[in-house]
Amino acid sequence: MYFPLTFWDISLWLAVTSIILLATSEILSPYYGRVNIWINKKRLKLVSLTLGILFMITVVIRVLEIIIF
Repeated sequence: MYFPLTFWDISLWLAVTSIILLATSEILSPYYGRVNIWINKKRLKLVSLTLGILFMITVVIRVLEIIIF
């Protein structure tokens, strides 16, 4: 059975999702005015940073793969 996503696709998905979530957490910041959305901003920022770290891990794996082979 063939897995439809490659390592490159997962890395790109992590990067895009992380950027979107980080931008959303900054837009919901109290400095930009009153926003009536009930979202836990700390958890949203934590998830976006976690996805960013996972993306960086995939980049390191790709670089090591290029160096070793």
